[in-house]
Amino acid sequence: MLGGHPRALSTLFFTEMWERFTFYGMRALLVLFLVDAIDSGGYGLDDKTATAIYGLYTAAVFMAALPGGWVADRLIGAQRAVMVGGTLMTLGNLMLTIPGPKELFFGGLVVIILGVGLLKPNVSTLVADLYPEGGGRRDAGFTIFYMGINLGAFIGPLIAGWLAQRYGWRVGFLAAAIGLPFGLLQFWLSRHLFNGAGAQPNRNDGGAGLAGDWKRFSIALVVFALVAALLFSGVVHLDPARLARGAAYVLVGMGFLYFLYLFVGAGLDPVERRRMIVVLVMFLAVASFWSGYEQAGSSLNLFAKRHIDRMVGGFEIPAGWFQSVQPAFVIVFAPLFSVLWVRLAQRNLDPAAPLKFAFGLLLMGLGFLFMVVAANMVVGGANAPAYLLVLTYLLTVFGELCVSPVGLSTVTKLAPARLVGQMMGVWFLGSSLGKLMAGLIAGTFDPNDLAAMPGRYLDIVFYACGIGAVLLLLSPRITRLMGGVR
Repeated sequence: MLGGHPRALSTLFFTEMWERFTFYGMRALLVLFLVDAIDSGGYGLDDKTATAIYGLYTAAVFMAALPGGWVADRLIGAQRAVMVGGTLMTLGNLMLTIPGPKELFFGGLVVIILGVGLLKPNVSTLVADLYPEGGGRRDAGFTIFYMGINLGAFIGPLIAGWLAQRYGWRVGFLAAAIGLPFGLLQFWLSRHLFNGAGAQPNRNDGGAGLAGDWKRFSIALVVFALVAALLFSGVVHLDPARLARGAAYVLVGMGFLYFLYLFVGAGLDPVERRRMIVVLVMFLAVASFWSGYEQAGSSLNLFAKRHIDRMVGGFEIPAGWFQSVQPAFVIVFAPLFSVLWVRLAQRNLDPAAPLKFAFGLLLMGLGFLFMVVAANMVVGGANAPAYLLVLTYLLTVFGELCVSPVGLSTVTKLAPARLVGQMMGVWFLGSSLGKLMAGLIAGTFDPNDLAAMPGRYLDIVFYACGIGAVLLLLSPRITRLMGGVR
């Protein structure tokens, strides 16, 4: 035991730290690489196409967690899912380092998505398995684990961003790729510490349906491979921007149909139905929040590259380094927010979840006011100072700390016991929709029309603060619909 926690927690801490090192190290470079000129090593894509690809990628990562959890639960167990997922992530990132046709690079992104879908949800499941008694010790364990997530997200862009600027994009991608194998090696050597947790599928049929599940999985895998082959061979051509818009409609349609089922065909009693209204509100709110927050990897990343004064003495700060600012702020301020909520609860002043969501949207929206100021400086012919971008990230992180740690916990509390797993899917669906919308919003920024840029950022201020203000006004009524759940 380490500080009252199982030794296996340190294994999972470092596994997730290295996974996030790899994920965020690559993420910091993705859009910058896609839009960079061909003679500079990039692909020379326009901003609209590049940010649509970014949105599709980040949305798909979230959605892949759903089948990834199923594969672990039904087929191979969480431990093997982590190992297979990490191996796929490493392979996918290595594919990004190989100069060649775009199809190879985009194939690497698809492999990374599959890897994250297997690793990400199941390493969190293993953390929960370390604390079968639940309670405060599990919460403390997840807090330590959450710090590992943000530590990796902080370090990855610093190393990958500097190497990409100094030695080229492919070296930066290689730096991201080499992080995760360290975590996988430690995980494999320390697997005995889990005392069998996650070693086998979590089935309640004694394995009777295992063959059928493998058959269904194999069919799905063949269909996926055929679709991928048609796309990457050029037989079927898809425009990323149109695909992103189509995917957004599909996700909205999925959400509409599911909530229609909940209210009409799920057999909910009146209390449960009122609570599902709250879940619907939170679904819309979280999608709106991530659509602004995820500008960090797209429009704000491009702004840092093109319009921020990055010179400090004789050193030019790599644009990718700004991707480390948000996780650094999370590491610093997450414990303070945790203490704040506890102190407020002791005085019966802890805001209900709808009110925290309202605060999160308002803070995120207000953060973009600094980008309006920065964009106006650019229109005037000057580069903007870096502190304006940093202040934007600071307020968006304050918003994140009001939304992200609160949302999933509250949704699972509101859900009837028979629908908890589906509610996790709803949360992932809302987050995925928001990240997809972020890419589409970023695509509206035209690098050849700088005069329109302040207005684009002001639009984010208006819609985020507008939704936040409406939620603020309605929060007393929404809280009553929760039926005592906090």
